[in-house]
Amino acid sequence: MTAPLAVVVGASRGIGAACADALAAAGFGVARVARSAGDYRCDVTDAAAWEAAARRLLDERGVPEVVVHSAGAFLLKPLEETSVAEFTRQLELNLVAAFRVLRSFVPPMRAAGRGSLVLVGSVADHTGYPGNAAYAAGKFGLRGLHEVLVAELRGSGVRATLVSPGPTDTGLWDPVDPDTRPGFTPRRRMLRPGDVADAVVFAATRPPHVHLDQLRLAPV
Repeated sequence: MTAPLAVVVGASRGIGAACADALAAAGFGVARVARSAGDYRCDVTDAAAWEAAARRLLDERGVPEVVVHSAGAFLLKPLEETSVAEFTRQLELNLVAAFRVLRSFVPPMRAAGRGSLVLVGSVADHTGYPGNAAYAAGKFGLRGLHEVLVAELRGSGVRATLVSPGPTDTGLWDPVDPDTRPGFTPRRRMLRPGDVADAVVFAATRPPHVHLDQLRLAPV
């Protein structure tokens, strides 16, 4: 019997890599999409490259049972120090790329009448923090996109879940060095990528009649 297909976008490192590994351990055949490594190499901010990769993936692997979008970037700068180019880049990485992924997979999944779409958000999709002007704009937008998606998919058999983790110990924190910054969560107390991956797998493997709208995770 063929394993159900899970597509993980942003699967080369951090939370995305952990999600791909966890889904594989749960019995899924995983298609890893990332800019630098994986089964389908693609920069999701490049519209033409993404459309070609998504087409090839659907042709080669068929309609996925699960799609996880974990690609993104983190910028820590006060609003007045953030350039328009930096702000736009954060929206492209954290919001527009997710929209592209959804546009590619929602139609075939809706036609199949099944599947789970999981967007990886952040604590910054519902709480404002100093220095998060560009990052939070993208993540708040992602939560809005998710809520519209839930409303539009209701009754279709396709489920959408937003997983919003608090600080998670990945390489995104390396240039920030939170251990030396007052008010930041030390890395030893952060969530681990595997914690977020467990939540993603949990949401994606509920019985078809169960919909988990949003999951919020925080370190103790």
